[in-house]
Amino acid sequence: MSVSSNEEADFVIIGAGSAGCVLANRLSENGRHRVVLLEAGPRDRNFWIHLPIGYGKTMWDPRINWRFKTEPEPSMMGRQIYWPRGRVLGGSSSINGLIAIRGQAEDYDGWRQLGNQGWGWDDVLPYFRKLENAADFVGDPLHGDHGPLRVSGIAAKHPIIEAVIAAAGKLGVPFTADFNGARQEGVGYFQLTTHRGWRQSSAVAYLRPAEKRSNLRVVCNALATQVHFDSGRASAVEYLVHGRPHRLAARRGIVLAAGAVQSPQLLMLSGIGPAEHLAENGIAPLVDLPGVGGNLQDHLQIRLIYRLNRPISTNDTLRSFLGRARIGLEWLISRSGPLGIGINQGGLFTRVLPESATPDIQFHIATLSADMAGGQVHDFSGMTLSVCQLRPESTGTIRLGGPDPLRAPRIQANYLSTETDRRCAVAGIKFARSVAATPPLADLIESEFTPGPANAGGDDDLLAFARQYGATIFHPAGTCRMGPSSETNGVVDPRLRVRGVANLWVADCSVMPRLVSGNTNLPTIMIAEKAADLIKEEVERA
Repeated sequence: MSVSSNEEADFVIIGAGSAGCVLANRLSENGRHRVVLLEAGPRDRNFWIHLPIGYGKTMWDPRINWRFKTEPEPSMMGRQIYWPRGRVLGGSSSINGLIAIRGQAEDYDGWRQLGNQGWGWDDVLPYFRKLENAADFVGDPLHGDHGPLRVSGIAAKHPIIEAVIAAAGKLGVPFTADFNGARQEGVGYFQLTTHRGWRQSSAVAYLRPAEKRSNLRVVCNALATQVHFDSGRASAVEYLVHGRPHRLAARRGIVLAAGAVQSPQLLMLSGIGPAEHLAENGIAPLVDLPGVGGNLQDHLQIRLIYRLNRPISTNDTLRSFLGRARIGLEWLISRSGPLGIGINQGGLFTRVLPESATPDIQFHIATLSADMAGGQVHDFSGMTLSVCQLRPESTGTIRLGGPDPLRAPRIQANYLSTETDRRCAVAGIKFARSVAATPPLADLIESEFTPGPANAGGDDDLLAFARQYGATIFHPAGTCRMGPSSETNGVVDPRLRVRGVANLWVADCSVMPRLVSGNTNLPTIMIAEKAADLIKEEVERA
């Protein structure tokens, strides 16, 4: 089949997710550069994308979700773990849980200490402020109130969250009104990427305003299959639209923003990666970069579910026609209520390992329960305490499923493969049980549904439960890690340039040398904001 090759741009951005929409906006804003944004999925017209609670449906929708699965995980009883990833404008910011967390200042100072100058907390804070429009923190020096991305607090108090806050307080966890403040440790209500009852994806916040510009073109249903090079310089992208190949030349450069799974996949399909692995897949190595696809890190969630002794959960509301009608009417009239908030309303950050100087676990506290995230709610009043280790030591890999770009990559997460991670999982479960056993939360609980009485024994039982039921909380990162040299398995340098070639950048969560202590959407948007400045500086100097 012939390749259409009459297209040209200054910049080509691959992936219109949390990072790609930001890059499209910032690289086109001066009007001097022609920018083309390629997205493998469709436009974000699905209503459930924009309704905050709708990610219970979009999590499984093959039209807008890649629906990846890991390889069988040896440390997780051989299970394959389901990995939803956004395949639509906005990417995973269009299907995520909307939680606005930056991570800890120590995370970014740690990046800098690894040799990544310019990525310490003082360096990235201006970009967090730049991206944010947080009406609850106007004038706060740690927050922004004029950025593109709306961030909202949860105004309505819920009896389940209030009970968790009080119980955790008795165990020494202080209340906080701001997990993104000077101190992350605490318990309280999450801030969400919502505005007046609607989701604020990166497509809504960044791409909608930018699409009016004549120098920006967005191509949907366009699957990038290979980056082409001319004398070591990234020069063009080949992509498919409805099976028909196209070729798009890039005068200034190409930016990969396809995420922790597909940015390394595309690099390897283009001949950049571990030479032996590429050769095994029939791909001629252009640059031997062993770090491509390595250093995969993710947050493992372990969900404890409790039956309640009174009908105060979202389960009760969703199970009845009148309940559904009531919350539907509440959202229609005031854009408030469960439909405008989502599933996880409360959060908790604390330390459970004696060696930890800062919080090492995070709770997502849901006012409902289901057998799996995004699943059908239970037929009883229920709540969920989902606990995850913030800084896992276990690392995995992304590898090609073959030379065919239409084949899903092979994902090996290697959860719970280190002793520290296993200790943290057990300690996190124990702490969750302590919270549940403390009034006033204990006063609301009838019984523990999972792990349940059968897992009331020792550490081995709790670890077995984690292995059998643990799942991703959707934060894969690190697979094109930023580093000062290729000897440290750095795929990109601190200016996010891919090593060994010119005019090629990666700017998404895959560049994180270490996973941040919390949800990854805001940090990914921050990376893209900073990347845009780095790329524009480079172009100005050229």
